[in-house]
Amino acid sequence: METLHLPIIVEIDEDGYYIVSCPLLKACHTFGETIEEAMEKIREVIDMCLEDTCIEDLNTFVGFRELEVVQDAKASCD
Repeated sequence: METLHLPIIVEIDEDGYYIVSCPLLKACHTFGETIEEAMEKIREVIDMCLEDTCIEDLNTFVGFRELEVVQDAKASCD
C-alpha cells in the first residue's frame, strides 16, 4: 500500500458551494455545501479515479501561478 499526497484546489462558486478538484487526475472534481462535505466527496472521487489509473501515470504537480489580466470595463458583470 502506498500513501499519496495529492494537491486539492478549492474554490467557491457564485452560489456559495465549495468546488474541489485534484489536478493530478483527469475529471477529478466535485462540490459540497461545506468544505468538510466537499473534502469528503473528493476523497471518494479520488478513490474512483485511482481504480482506473496507474500511479506512475499521474500528472506531476508543479505549483500555482497567478496571472494578471486586464478586463475591459464593458465586459464587467452587472
